[in-house]
Amino acid sequence: MSKQRNFLIAVVGPTAIGKTALSIKIANYYNSDILSADSRQFYNEMQIGTAVPEPEELEAANHHFIQNRSIFENYNVGDFEVDALNCLHTLFAKHHIQVMVGGSGLYLNAVVNGLDNFPKVDGKIRDELNARLASEGLESLQNQLKELDELSYHDIAIDNPQRLIRALEICIGTNQPYSSFKTNSKKERDFETIKIGLTADREILYDRINRRVDVMIQNGLIKEAKTLLPHKNLNALQTVGYRELFAYFEGNTDKDFAVSEIKKNTRRFAKRQLTWFRKDQDINWFDFETPFDEISALIDSKINAF
Repeated sequence: MSKQRNFLIAVVGPTAIGKTALSIKIANYYNSDILSADSRQFYNEMQIGTAVPEPEELEAANHHFIQNRSIFENYNVGDFEVDALNCLHTLFAKHHIQVMVGGSGLYLNAVVNGLDNFPKVDGKIRDELNARLASEGLESLQNQLKELDELSYHDIAIDNPQRLIRALEICIGTNQPYSSFKTNSKKERDFETIKIGLTADREILYDRINRRVDVMIQNGLIKEAKTLLPHKNLNALQTVGYRELFAYFEGNTDKDFAVSEIKKNTRRFAKRQLTWFRKDQDINWFDFETPFDEISALIDSKINAF
């Protein structure tokens, strides 16, 4: 008798598209747990600005990696790969179908395909780059990466300070381009992955983003961000929704402009997410309003095909 295959159903797509609601429907349909691969929902100090699922959503299915870390912890994608695989190992022992959801393509890819092996570099380099980020701003670091590794400059999300600093610290610490260490080799996994992507017309997606930001403001994002202002230089807080409000608190902008910047930068972030995911030929795309029966039928057919 052949061993039963394990399946990870990965729900992907841009922010505000409805991934959480779909992942809960899939988890309930298959009696599965949900692993979050959102690189900011890990942090328990950042609830409103990261659109953590509502209490009733968290109760509707068993979730993992939601607000399980502190912004004061040094937690990266490599740590998440190890933790998520260990979690899946435990969950697959109970049930052969599990669900992962998130818009952080790098974190999803780490679990599904594994990470490239980068050499360790002196931690002081990252400290110095973070200090420069605070004093000189993002553009200075972006220009340096363009000089040291133009391929990575055009390939990674250079508006994301964490990704930018990661690439730079490798360039500086090894005297070699960050891109030279990327092999894109897939690691062996003991599960098959079925990827479900949600999308919408640009105007609809942007409207959903704008309305979500308005709800965040109504729900207390400004108060939440203000409590985090003393820690604004932490990597976890180099995040859309917080950076713009920190500038407002420090008198560099007014409130209305800060909110408009959150909306604009979130729309840009969504565009980058779509650019990342559309490179993946394994994603099965659905309009965000597609009836669940159609999506579940596709997943069932994929599972039965193995």
